[in-house]
Amino acid sequence: MSARNPGTELDLEWVSRVRVNHQAVLRRAQQIQGRKQGKNQWQAAWLLRAVTCIDLTTLAGDDTPSNVHRLCMKAMQPIRHDLLESMDMQDKGITTAAVCVYPARVTDAVKSLKLANFSLPVASVATGFPAGQTAMKTRLEEVRMAVEDGATEVDIVINRMLALTGQWEALYQEIRQFREACGEAHMKTIMAVGELGNFTNVYKASLVAMMAGSDFIKTSTGKESVNATFPVAIVMVRAIRNFFLRTGHKVGFKPAGGIRTAKDSLVWLTLMKEELGDEWLNPSLFRLGASTLLADIERQIYHYVTGRYAAYHELPLA
Repeated sequence: MSARNPGTELDLEWVSRVRVNHQAVLRRAQQIQGRKQGKNQWQAAWLLRAVTCIDLTTLAGDDTPSNVHRLCMKAMQPIRHDLLESMDMQDKGITTAAVCVYPARVTDAVKSLKLANFSLPVASVATGFPAGQTAMKTRLEEVRMAVEDGATEVDIVINRMLALTGQWEALYQEIRQFREACGEAHMKTIMAVGELGNFTNVYKASLVAMMAGSDFIKTSTGKESVNATFPVAIVMVRAIRNFFLRTGHKVGFKPAGGIRTAKDSLVWLTLMKEELGDEWLNPSLFRLGASTLLADIERQIYHYVTGRYAAYHELPLA
């Protein structure tokens, strides 16, 4: 992970001046989506880069210690060893960026990685995920418990009502408290962009979250009806860029929800490269929140190596 974002004082004047040109954002998103992706070797290298930025996630009601264990094993060896050997990448330490689970499953993930003698960040969602509508005391306790159980990253959700009603001071104070509860753990703040109404609100909420000390800002929980979209991402990464230019603090970006194909991941990498530059193209400043994306990337790499597509049973979860 990169250096922490210590946050800044809340600058309400900066927040109030924000205006986002809706049409310009849509045009820019179309431009990035229309980029021709490179072929073969270049593409395979970028797909491996995408793998190293994935927060491999399971957030299901029927999660068990055994499927969390399988997730951890897959995170440690996300691409079949023989495929990496064919690309001469077997000793490059290709793993996913982290595993991401519910707070109750953090101990399972930590235990599985410890037994395998493997060091990989464990991220936990918290603060009443996905709605963020539980009492503040409960949400703070959830953060503290996840960290005590071994989570080194915490994905918190904001109370959307505060953003929708323009209560920026209250939102700032709430996120500051979450940041304090995280202690040494890095904090990713989920905007739930599908529920924030418009681009200007998304930008303002992103700014306030960064001022409050978020190490990452994240699009969605994956549980809303609208999740990570390219127009919303452009709004958020431009807020990141402006925050960096003004404060010198780098904040990471994590799109999540609905990112399923290898092709999608290449567009996300292109967006980061063009909007924020190569410095952001690594897991300390860019994450992809996904549960099914890895399977498609591995299929594409299998095709690159063998010239044919694998059936899914040839690339099992673990």
